[in-house]
Amino acid sequence: MKNLFFVCLVFLAGQFCFALDPAEGFWLSIDEKSGQVTAGWEIYESGGVLYGKMLSLVGRPGSEPAAKCKKSYQGFPVAGLVNQMPLAGTPWIFGLRRESEGAWTGGHVVNPEDGNMYRCKITRHGTGGRFETEALEMRGEIGLGIGRSQFWRRCTREEAAALR
Repeated sequence: MKNLFFVCLVFLAGQFCFALDPAEGFWLSIDEKSGQVTAGWEIYESGGVLYGKMLSLVGRPGSEPAAKCKKSYQGFPVAGLVNQMPLAGTPWIFGLRRESEGAWTGGHVVNPEDGNMYRCKITRHGTGGRFETEALEMRGEIGLGIGRSQFWRRCTREEAAALR
């Protein structure tokens, strides 16, 4: 009986160790000016670092190359010419480290629409207060806190991958 209790305790503790951070998952990016969905994203952690890749885009094929990007960016997590990488499947958000549960800082985001790289922060906001639904704040900054935030909406893997 003691052995069974110990095995169950170890199993439960392991489940908590591998629990996803609230920022991880699938999200729809929302343009802050128009309020329209622009892309479906997967936000994931690997080796203690947070990444984000587009799964689908509105109005463009994901296989289209990121032609407006530079050939390379310092710290970019994928080897090769960035301006030849597909819009979907490339980790445009990279290098973020956990500040606290649901809050990640110190990384970068490359905007494949214009090729600019910005410092990046991601914060997951729960429901209540100013948010009616769960939201992910994706903030890009050029320095001294100057930047802009988009508030993304949680979705399923299927929704994130199905935009056209």
